[in-house]
Amino acid sequence: MTTPPPRFGKYEILQLLGRGGMAEVYKARAVEGARAGQLVALKRLTPKLTTDPEAVDLFCGEADVSAMLKHPHIVEVFEAGVVGEVYYLAMEYVDGRDLALILARCRERKIFLPVNFAVHIALAALDALSYAHVAIGPTGMHLNIVHCDVSPSNLFISRLGEIKLGDFGIAKVRAIGGDDEGSTLWGKLAYLAPEQLDRKPLTPQVDLWGAATILYECLTNQRAIQGANSEAMQDALRNGRIAGVESLRPDVPPGLGDVVHKALQIDPAVRYGSAPEFALALRPFHDEISGGALGIASVVRGLFKT
Repeated sequence: MTTPPPRFGKYEILQLLGRGGMAEVYKARAVEGARAGQLVALKRLTPKLTTDPEAVDLFCGEADVSAMLKHPHIVEVFEAGVVGEVYYLAMEYVDGRDLALILARCRERKIFLPVNFAVHIALAALDALSYAHVAIGPTGMHLNIVHCDVSPSNLFISRLGEIKLGDFGIAKVRAIGGDDEGSTLWGKLAYLAPEQLDRKPLTPQVDLWGAATILYECLTNQRAIQGANSEAMQDALRNGRIAGVESLRPDVPPGLGDVVHKALQIDPAVRYGSAPEFALALRPFHDEISGGALGIASVVRGLFKT
């Protein structure tokens, strides 16, 4: 007799998808309510953090922010709740891989993503950020969202080539409070903007830096910020020691390296002023016919043989 999947509230747990320092994510199926039968990604706060007020605030903040964002390039959050003492989010299940896994496979096989696909992925991330940065809440107030953790592991690519930005867990939303000066440094060091190291007030420029590091890595198979340890990485970040794209990939079209270089300037005022402005600079390097969802889906299937 087959053992039924374990239950968690109104969900059946089917498979562990990933585990991080704050949370674990499962593939699950709703068995009750309006979404009965639907697959979801179930994100649960690690039990040891249940009594940590800052961790709980971040987790609940992700629910508050994501519930207000409806965009084709943003992972949708359906609901949030508590089962016993365990906080959870039920989110859209993206049947595919995160970009970090895709890039790791490219490095493993010593191949580059096609340039057009790298640009397409960056444009999708910028489209999501363009929306989030000017999003308006239910009361009509601008939310002033800054994601703060735009990185390959938070960008998901489905088997159909859909691209979705997720994990707004450390996002700053000034419309509902939040002072970033002197706060804990969250996010992944390799993708942090220089100003984040100094706990300066965070602006959308932080997210544009993250999008630029994603594009850089998609093009070169290397992280923009390199270092043997945290101190070395912070030093490289503060001093702008980033190898030129063309030095790592000579077939990059003329001018694209300049766009990436501008987006990775230490001074935020020298970077692109907004996500739409950054996207506009990238569009001449994008062919929508060959660089769309179906092409990316084909490349991902080839990388993972699925």
